[in-house]
Amino acid sequence: MPETRDVVIVGGGVIGSACAYFLAASPDFSGTVTVIERDSTYQTSSTARSAGGIRQQFSTPENIRMSQFAVAFLEASHSTLAIDGESPELPFATNGYLLLATENGIPILENNVDIQGREGAETRLLSPDDLRQQFPWLNTNDIAGGSFGGGHEGWTDPYALMQAFKRKARQLGVTYREDTVTNATRAGQFVTSVSLASGETVSCGILVNAAGPFARDLTRMVGLELPVAPRKRFVFVFDCRDAPDDCPLTVDPSGLYFRPEGQTFICGKSPNPQEDPDCIDLEVDHNFFDEHLWPLLAHRVPAFEAIKVLNSWAGLYAYNTLDQNAIVGSHPDITNMIFANGFSGHGLQQSPAIGRAVSELVSHGSFQTLDLSRFGVERVITGAPLPETNVI
Repeated sequence: MPETRDVVIVGGGVIGSACAYFLAASPDFSGTVTVIERDSTYQTSSTARSAGGIRQQFSTPENIRMSQFAVAFLEASHSTLAIDGESPELPFATNGYLLLATENGIPILENNVDIQGREGAETRLLSPDDLRQQFPWLNTNDIAGGSFGGGHEGWTDPYALMQAFKRKARQLGVTYREDTVTNATRAGQFVTSVSLASGETVSCGILVNAAGPFARDLTRMVGLELPVAPRKRFVFVFDCRDAPDDCPLTVDPSGLYFRPEGQTFICGKSPNPQEDPDCIDLEVDHNFFDEHLWPLLAHRVPAFEAIKVLNSWAGLYAYNTLDQNAIVGSHPDITNMIFANGFSGHGLQQSPAIGRAVSELVSHGSFQTLDLSRFGVERVITGAPLPETNVI
């Protein structure tokens, strides 16, 4: 006899666990929730290997609003995610984000700052003189300006946030199972059950696809295609003897980013599109740092000419090849399957808003607090992208 659960969530990372928490905490939902996660250690999960950034510097208004909710949620998490009076430790380093631009990039930067301002973000444009005064360690010889977001941008501990969601969801009655979905059974416009590697079958009223970089595999089991591919990203940890003070998460016009991590720094950069194949291995190409990152680091911050790499890791983006924006909602061909996919590196900061949104879709059939309908699967079907220009 197959086990029956009202909502089955495939993927127990930060997105899946946020969905589980918001469902279990909602007064409008009284069903059962099962989360199926292939690796309860999360050693190779995208969440655990995330840089944990939260920013409002996006070009899509909904992305800005989701990050604003993330900051508000973190600020209240000491009570909302507390268990038996014990609050989770969710640090938030408010160093801000600094996005740099050359002359060609200034119009885009100005337009984005205008959008952000209309959404209530505290982003401000900085001239080269402003940059030199506020960040004297920065080489601005080839920089025409920048945008800086202060106290409502920064980074948190992604693993700690995911575990806080998970622990609270379990306290509220959510069941977590370590297993792998091997097949899904479809009857007309409904997914009726999922088969597990353990040999068990779990029936579902609603199936939530929160499988991260493996989302496409689950979708194909029910005969649908999703433009979400696993793409590998490297993160390198380095030490600098003359480290710059008050360093925000800085994004170079080349795409390089770097930020402090305690007494050290981390950095990374997306590869060129023609050198970015689908990939599920987590091997680090150490030449990538020497060939692509160190020259850019040394150019932008002269103090970074003398640095030492201490550590490195690789993680997988759930990369939306259509437009690098999230896909949230159901498909017209399968009405009881909800997508929460394709975050393209933004999943951590969008997880509270996505968890709330999925809970609303389950309970009400529509978005209630933040309308994310522009992120629906319809644009995938029609091939009408909703591009995000600020992808890091």
